[in-house]
Amino acid sequence: MQLTDDQFDQLISNAMDELPQEYIRGLENVVIVQADDPTPEQLEKMKVDPHHVLLGLYEGTPLTQRGSGFSGMLPDKITLFKHPILAVVSNDDELREQIKRTLWHEIAHYYGLNHSHIDKLQASSE
Repeated sequence: MQLTDDQFDQLISNAMDELPQEYIRGLENVVIVQADDPTPEQLEKMKVDPHHVLLGLYEGTPLTQRGSGFSGMLPDKITLFKHPILAVVSNDDELREQIKRTLWHEIAHYYGLNHSHIDKLQASSE
């Protein structure tokens, strides 16, 4: 499956429109970007072994861990990785759903949610 960066960006934008808007509106000082693949440093930081893939990554300080003096920081960053996402899907519908699920997962990390809470919220938003 081939996908240009512009097409991938558009799919990310579409996914943002489909996610619960109260969580999208609550994002402050967060940049959402794409990359072809995670860097070796990102894979090492996340302890991703060769048998797994990293589809997305939240880098920043979750809201639940910010103190009263938290200000003046660089934006948090959510990255979606195009090549790994393409590797786990087999058609356009799966691609749209995987982008949406990955984006939702990383946004949930911004809010400080653990994986079980993320899965429950994902199920209720579908």
